[in-house]
Amino acid sequence: MKKVLYLLLLVPLLMATMATAQPAALPDQVACMRRGTINVSFGGPTRAEGRSYNNAPTFFVYPDSRLDAAGAEALLDAMAIQPVLDENFGTAFVINPVGTTYDAAKDFDAFVELFNRARSGNLKVIGFGNGATFVNQVLALKAADHIAGIATVGGKPAKLPKGFSSYGVPAYVAGRTAGQVVKEYQSLNAAQAPFEPLLQVVVSIASEPGAVFAEAWDQVFSRNFRFNNYKHTHYEGAIFGQYGPYELEPYLEWERLGIRRNVVEYGSSYRNRSLEGPKYLWYEYWPEELMEGAPEHSVPVVVLLHGNTNDPRTQAETSGFLQVAAEDRFFVVEMEWQGTPNYQAMGHDGIESVLGILLAQYPQLDPSRIYAHGLSAGSMTATALGIKKSHVFAAVGGNSGALFTGRWIGPFPTFETIWAEATQKRGAVETAYCSVFGTMDTTVPYMTPENWEGNSYLNAWNAYEQMNGMEVVNQMDFTAWPIFGQPLRDRETIRTHKGEGIVMETGQLYKGDVPLIKIIAVVDYGHWNFMPAARLAWDFFKHYSRDPETKRLVYHPDAVGAGD
Repeated sequence: MKKVLYLLLLVPLLMATMATAQPAALPDQVACMRRGTINVSFGGPTRAEGRSYNNAPTFFVYPDSRLDAAGAEALLDAMAIQPVLDENFGTAFVINPVGTTYDAAKDFDAFVELFNRARSGNLKVIGFGNGATFVNQVLALKAADHIAGIATVGGKPAKLPKGFSSYGVPAYVAGRTAGQVVKEYQSLNAAQAPFEPLLQVVVSIASEPGAVFAEAWDQVFSRNFRFNNYKHTHYEGAIFGQYGPYELEPYLEWERLGIRRNVVEYGSSYRNRSLEGPKYLWYEYWPEELMEGAPEHSVPVVVLLHGNTNDPRTQAETSGFLQVAAEDRFFVVEMEWQGTPNYQAMGHDGIESVLGILLAQYPQLDPSRIYAHGLSAGSMTATALGIKKSHVFAAVGGNSGALFTGRWIGPFPTFETIWAEATQKRGAVETAYCSVFGTMDTTVPYMTPENWEGNSYLNAWNAYEQMNGMEVVNQMDFTAWPIFGQPLRDRETIRTHKGEGIVMETGQLYKGDVPLIKIIAVVDYGHWNFMPAARLAWDFFKHYSRDPETKRLVYHPDAVGAGD
């Protein structure tokens, strides 16, 4: 079991390497590379403002003709791309044709080589003139499902082969040929567009590089990202085409969602709130109309907890909860719970203390409807909070993390300690629990017929069964129930249009007539968030509140929204 923990500790190292790595030797056709100036350090941000390094965009820019380094820099200057790179931790490459002109086969091979080196899911491709023709006629047909967005200016359209099918790509087309080119992208997207609103195609009359990039960023590029977590974990790396089409997901722009973000640094000592010593860091996300005008105790609270030494904005930007908050109007706070070289570790008590600060500062927050959701180590922490701080939280859960067996010193709660507290509270305390995981997670592995005994997910389910006064089911039968090893009620198969059509299998465990544990298996998925699961988790959470006086859990079977 220690091997699993070591893998978990390795995750942030892999993430940090991917976020900051540059190709060791750039291919000859790369005229220049430019990147944003926002810096992060292992263990946390050196700049609390701005965005995290998660899903940082990479831009491949194909010019009309070969450029030297000075010409490539001049093109990027004309595009006014640097502020976007700085704000979004982005990287831009200007890529010349391999030869004197673009060659479909050779330049596609060069694209694949650079794609594999860049290892970016959030890839945006921009083409001008002959470069636009190459993008339209080659990349759009051969690599659309690996590209998060295309912008072309003045290129010739492709001729789609008869019977050609595609997963599609968000696109922006401009210049004198835009009327012809747009039809190509509409055809590329036709099969998937009814199910995926991010597959938009925008037409513009702009032609000047600065106006083109500004419009393309605002209307297409800033609205989505792609990454691939199918049958592996995305930060472990993959080569072009290895795991099929990449998932298309919304890129978080909180202002566009009608959400205001506050970055809060708070002195961690009762006697020292001047920030001269160690301090706490958290991020508040407010649907704007709730910040001033919401009635007292009317706004639910969702606490997000990042993974082991991840950037403390990770869950807000990658979990999908901010998009759900924009629809259902609740308050979200993501805390730097673990600590960094710059900020104090909160631990379980600190998380409760921060919630106390927020409830005192914002009377519109509802102390009876507080929930926690995390990723990996953050999911382990949320799992522990629902039992250790059961008087605070009505429901908790997370992605890709549960309760490991073993006794070690550190920030990770263990099954033995949580089980002891669950046993002490058995039958007297209830907390609802939502468990989300990928069935091909190798960092926190899910159960198989060979490894289910002592599995961390089963440990977590058993701990909540114990505290909630339910039957503790600790014998699995994968012959009768292949996915979950036991019968679940309300079983549902949800087929998404993400990647290869990723499937979620769900079900619930009941105490009497009350579903207290929801389980969501993302089939053939690795270690990370699956954004569509955020809606399922919230739709489970919102049925529960905790009575402010008695601290008993209250189930609301007819709850339909944040205000119910």
